[in-house]
Amino acid sequence: MGIALTWRWKLQSGAGVGLAPSMHWPAPITAYEVELDRGPVLVTVEYRVDPKHRADFLAALEKLGRERRRDGAYAWGIFEDAAEEGRFVETFLVGSWLEHLRQHERVTNADRLLQDEIERLLMGEKPKTTHLIAAERG
Repeated sequence: MGIALTWRWKLQSGAGVGLAPSMHWPAPITAYEVELDRGPVLVTVEYRVDPKHRADFLAALEKLGRERRRDGAYAWGIFEDAAEEGRFVETFLVGSWLEHLRQHERVTNADRLLQDEIERLLMGEKPKTTHLIAAERG
C-alpha cells in the first residue's frame, strides 16, 4: 500500500539543468610536472568588477562557491581589496593536484552559464586564475 501512495511523488531528475560536462576550463599551465598526489592546492581567481555591479557579482559568486564545494573544494572564500575598489579575489582549497584536475572534468554546462553571467559583470578583463601547491619540505 505504501508503494502505491508514493507513485505520485517523483525524485527530481535535474532535466534541463545542463549537467553534462562542458570541458570549458583550460588545462592548468605548469612550469614543471606536478605529482598527482601533491597538495593541498590553493586556487585563486582574481576579478575586476564594475562597482555598480558589486551586489549582483557577490550574489553570483555565492552560487559559484556552492558549485566549487560540490566539486570538491573546501575553505572557499571571496575577498575584496581594501586598496582597490572593484578588485576581488576568490580562493578555495582542493586536497590534491589530481582532485583539482578532476574539478576541470566535473564542470558542467550549468556551471558555464553561471560563469558567463559573472564575466558579464566584470570590467572587460577575464578572471585571472592561479594554482598554488603546498611546498614540499625537506
